[in-house]
Amino acid sequence: MVAPRYDSEPVRTLIDDYLAEQARLQTPVARFAAAHDSGSISQLTALNVQLIPLSAPVPGEQYAFQVDLDSCSGCKSCVAGCHSLNGLDENETWRDVGLVLGGTTSVSSASAVNRSLAATPTFPAYQQTITTACHHCADPACLNGCPVLAYEKDPVTGIVRHLDDQCIGCQYCVLKCPYDVPKFNERLGIVRKCDMCHDRLSEGEAPACVQACPTHAITIVKVSTFTSEIPNPQPSTLHSQLIPLAAISSTDSAYTRPTTRYISKHPLPANFHAADARTLRPQPAHLPLVALLVGTQIGLGIMLASMHPDAPAWIAALGWIIFFTGLAISGAHLGKPLRAWRVFLNLRRSWLSREAIVLGNAFVPLSAYVASRLGLIPSLDFLPKPLPLLATLALNFAGPAGIVFGFLGVFCSAMIYVDTRRRFWRPTQSIGRMFGSVLVGALVFINLPIAALALAVKLVLELNTLSGPGSSARLQRGPLKSLLFARLALAAAALVAAFLLPSLFFLSLFLLGELAERALYFRAVDSPKMPGVPTA
Repeated sequence: MVAPRYDSEPVRTLIDDYLAEQARLQTPVARFAAAHDSGSISQLTALNVQLIPLSAPVPGEQYAFQVDLDSCSGCKSCVAGCHSLNGLDENETWRDVGLVLGGTTSVSSASAVNRSLAATPTFPAYQQTITTACHHCADPACLNGCPVLAYEKDPVTGIVRHLDDQCIGCQYCVLKCPYDVPKFNERLGIVRKCDMCHDRLSEGEAPACVQACPTHAITIVKVSTFTSEIPNPQPSTLHSQLIPLAAISSTDSAYTRPTTRYISKHPLPANFHAADARTLRPQPAHLPLVALLVGTQIGLGIMLASMHPDAPAWIAALGWIIFFTGLAISGAHLGKPLRAWRVFLNLRRSWLSREAIVLGNAFVPLSAYVASRLGLIPSLDFLPKPLPLLATLALNFAGPAGIVFGFLGVFCSAMIYVDTRRRFWRPTQSIGRMFGSVLVGALVFINLPIAALALAVKLVLELNTLSGPGSSARLQRGPLKSLLFARLALAAAALVAAFLLPSLFFLSLFLLGELAERALYFRAVDSPKMPGVPTA
């Protein structure tokens, strides 16, 4: 028996609904097809109209990344595209994808056992993936701090480029950038970073990350270098809110004036924060820099003490050996040490350039002073008559001149880290610790009990960083507690030795303790960055 047929509307399947929905979407393909069919725009422009601007920036503008948070799915196609087209090493990335969270919850106190199950949201929970790369800042900290001028900001496009052939691998730009953008390449011994695929842009092609994004969440726009507004927003972004970069990076945007724009059509919760904001990340110890700072500062203090009329000459020699050892070991920090001669090029803006020049100027007169104290300079009486007198005067002033340059060098060393604007390296800590090392080193051979008192005051300054909820305090109380214990144990032993043992025992324990303290100074520093994924 055949079932009867009834007149009815055609049956719609799920596929029909999907096709109808797709026809209503304003996808890049649909926009291109409409533009092509109307003949009002060329194929190349139609492909790129949503990805890159149609004209170069005018004076007062530059290129910038724009990220539509509503379109970012966290698929990391941008990361893969950047890695592939730029030929990056296996563990090298110029673009990252992180996570931000928000919303609030309230927990019922009825049952402590089921506390986690009793959590009920009082505000919609918020979770959003975020893609980040170099922000091509209007006032880039990496460029300002680089001692060898290995960065340049294109005067037309505003793109901040790294010049690989100029880099010495000092990694100061890594410390200066508050967004964790420059990455040190161990294989090449240099730093590298995103350059917005400037060569592709110059040919009318979108950068690799922009082309790779399947939802077109990343585009290139022109922004004003004087304001935080987009001059001519596209129709699709007219009703979007412009999210300040500081809101998702926890960094004062006035420091570097980043140009990346984040937009969203949805309101953001008040407690909008990076998912890894509480993650503890011990930083590299930078052992060659530890040796430089400790060696030059304690050595300078000992040579200052050797200028006392009753001080024996061997004290000056000991101070010079410690000073020189610190300088010599510091070269191991550079990825390209043979290029280090260029370190003076950014003397106008870089504290690292200033430190290198000033400490170098201190080393020469201090060496002449120590050689004179040890009787290693031969008689110059055979020279014509004005020269021996001038040489004698120069040797008499060599010691004080070297000390003056040395103190200026210690100040420059402290300012290198103060200038990064990190909380742990604030002026009171950086300047206090470094000049404290000089002071204790000078007092060792002058008055040992006073030296012990100065060390105790220095310890109080350091212990002030252990309290509070900050990352540096939690690092010292947590993952770095063994290093902290070693520093305190060596300092305590030095304090005891000051009253029971000769000066050299105190100096040895003090030197070892300062090495531990300076390693902690680097490892416990707060490390601002763009949002990432929390780790255990």
